[in-house]
Amino acid sequence: MKIIDTIHFGIQRKMIANMTSKSWKQIPHVSYTYEPDITDFFNEYKRINKDKKIVTFNTLMLKVIVEGIKKAPIINSHIYFNERLVRGHIDIFENIDFSIPMMMPNGDMMSITLYGFENKSLSEMSEYVSDVKQRIENTDLNQFMYDVSFSYTMNELKKGKILSAVSKLIGSKTGAHRVKSLHGKAKEEYLKIPEFKRLNKKDGELGTITITNIGSIYPNMKGQMGLIEIIPPQVAVISIGAIQDRAIPSMDLNGEMKIMIRKVLPLCIAFDHRAFDFNGIIPFCERIDEIFNNPVEIREWLI
Repeated sequence: MKIIDTIHFGIQRKMIANMTSKSWKQIPHVSYTYEPDITDFFNEYKRINKDKKIVTFNTLMLKVIVEGIKKAPIINSHIYFNERLVRGHIDIFENIDFSIPMMMPNGDMMSITLYGFENKSLSEMSEYVSDVKQRIENTDLNQFMYDVSFSYTMNELKKGKILSAVSKLIGSKTGAHRVKSLHGKAKEEYLKIPEFKRLNKKDGELGTITITNIGSIYPNMKGQMGLIEIIPPQVAVISIGAIQDRAIPSMDLNGEMKIMIRKVLPLCIAFDHRAFDFNGIIPFCERIDEIFNNPVEIREWLI
């Protein structure tokens, strides 16, 4: 085989490789592809946004997911399990903090955590996301990811995971695998940007649940996500696909069943089987079905 190039992992690939490796080694995944009919919901969304863009569909879906989580709070939790002693527990959170992989200006994907979405209105959610996007523009991404990674490593040291922490420090500071971060005057100038105007370590900390929107990256994508990794100690991840036109049996205005072209939104829900069983996600699906079937509820969220 002829090698045409060798690309050493930068800090972004290192972080993703480390977290996803842990995921597949530690977590017994259960995955379900849920395909709700969102035709009426999507039409209502378009009617609301007809005159001016009040809210993006992505933000609207975050609100839908929040409402679903409130009916199935167990999916908004972290798990702690000792395999050797067969002891474990889960902490269920009141706050809903979304870890969301976002596209950075350089084309890399980085998970940013959006905090306190359990009580936010649609407009507040939109303002929050807009603020994050603005702060991304003011952020040196390598420095941000280095700060997040270093913080995780220091936390491992505090927990007594000395060998793991030292190995990561060696891997990030030596040879061709050395991580690039700001130094000297460049770092001094960067730190003059107020923290509230750029991403900081808190933005890179793990949320209560991960939501990834594959459909926003490639809206014309066909098919669906079959499985996605859960980032420990989270117990669930939800992947939003691209809206697709499907021929499905539906009832027309006369109450007759016909094959009609409807809009379907594939959602992949993966959960940690150590934490709960399949019935744990049923209240979530039931609640978002209610919303999709009664989309005028969107207007109540705008108040």
